Amino acid sequence: MFSNLTTPIVFAGALVAATGVASAGGYTVPVVAEPVIAPVAAPVADWAGAYGGLSAGYVFGGDDRVGIHDPSDALLATPGGADLSGATYGVHLGYRWQREFRGRQIVYGPELAYEGSSADDSFDTGSASAKSQLDNLIALRFKTGILNEAQNTMFYGIIGAMRGEFDYKVEGAGMDYDDSFDTNAWTVGLGVERMINDRVSVFGEWEYRDFGRTTLTDAAGYSTEATPEHHVVKMGVNFSF
Repeated sequence: MFSNLTTPIVFAGALVAATGVASAGGYTVPVVAEPVIAPVAAPVADWAGAYGGLSAGYVFGGDDRVGIHDPSDALLATPGGADLSGATYGVHLGYRWQREFRGRQIVYGPELAYEGSSADDSFDTGSASAKSQLDNLIALRFKTGILNEAQNTMFYGIIGAMRGEFDYKVEGAGMDYDDSFDTNAWTVGLGVERMINDRVSVFGEWEYRDFGRTTLTDAAGYSTEATPEHHVVKMGVNFSF
């Protein structure tokens, strides 16, 4: 009768003994270490390459004081100012390079632009009148910018040169001038550009344009100095090729 129970009792006793030995020896369940995964570098946004775009803007902040001089260069009158203001529209083409500098992405390159305009100003005092209008200009700018941490926004500076065509008219105090002239300017500015996707971005800019002084003389030798300097703010869109 008891012989049939011997094997289970012996097995149970061995199991209890083995459990006691394992506990007395400080046995613990082994911990399997998780595999080490190397960090993956974030992809770098690509701003490099050719692009073209469209812009629209507004000219303001001109400072063109009209003075009329006789043929001996004596100042006869300073009747007023013809300070440009009004809309502009433009097209441009450019190329950009991109480099890493001290852990940040730097983007730089030239841009060639054409801009048409209806910006103008005029006055009429009764004894003298004047009108100035910006017709168009061609500009070569160099832009250098830095990308934000997410690399989807660029903050940049602008420096460049341009040539503008202006219509100018002055009448009074013996002067009768009505013609157009071309003059050169240097320009500086700031801008920000936001990438919408791999091909499209939008931007906003401010520029200051200094055209210096241009002496304009009528057929009788009377003269005035045109100083069509101004500021412009622009918004536009770029398309990467």
